[in-house]
Amino acid sequence: MVYPTAIISKKAKIASNVEIGPYTVVEDNVEIGSGTKIGSFCTLTGYTVIGKNNQIFSNTVIGSIPQDLKYKGEKSRLIIGDGNRIREFVTINIGTSARGKTIIGNNNLIMAYAHIAHDCIINNDTIIANAGTFAGHVLVEDNAIIGGLTGVHQFVKIGRFAIIGGCSKVVQDVPPYSVSDGRPVRVRGVNIEGLKRAGFDTGKRNILRKAFKILFFSGHPLSKAVKILEKELEGIPEVNYLIEFVQNSKRGICI
Repeated sequence: MVYPTAIISKKAKIASNVEIGPYTVVEDNVEIGSGTKIGSFCTLTGYTVIGKNNQIFSNTVIGSIPQDLKYKGEKSRLIIGDGNRIREFVTINIGTSARGKTIIGNNNLIMAYAHIAHDCIINNDTIIANAGTFAGHVLVEDNAIIGGLTGVHQFVKIGRFAIIGGCSKVVQDVPPYSVSDGRPVRVRGVNIEGLKRAGFDTGKRNILRKAFKILFFSGHPLSKAVKILEKELEGIPEVNYLIEFVQNSKRGICI
């Protein structure tokens, strides 16, 4: 299941049913789990662990060193979970001493030409469209969607079930459940279609609509809007999470 022209290090740890295409290079410290399929002309390098049943398409570079001038060759890792689809020409870097690892979770779709830099964490069930570009230390929570040609600043956090329009410039944190777009990106409303597909009922969607109206469209300063939200929608898990996300933001919210 390994093409004869692939170059595989004897030190690499590869499950017996992994498929590796022509002219792909797998270096010493790479581990590849059962059922994973790797296309042609790929480079898998660094201290990289790839889980089960991933599809890695041609010309990807997985586990290369960070594009960070502070990186001095310290040992760090890239960990990729299960069931991911990583399309053509994607690049994913290992971590730096700051965090020590870059992490890709499970069941993500990372489309062609996307770049995920050092120390990023991409959780589960996300979609990163073509040429989405992530600087270091970005956190993407579950079920987020990032449009094509979007650039994300370092240390930005993108909340779960958020959707960001294509060609956006993301320099601050993007709240969960939101639709956002622009250069710089701004919250435009609630991700109603995404929440419907995820099984959020009408009641929950309407509660989030009300919460977004108070937080982002009432004209109140964010600190005051949070207090109003805590008073009017107390005890609702989705709202509590939204408030927590806003209050814990380090870069500020893209309102």
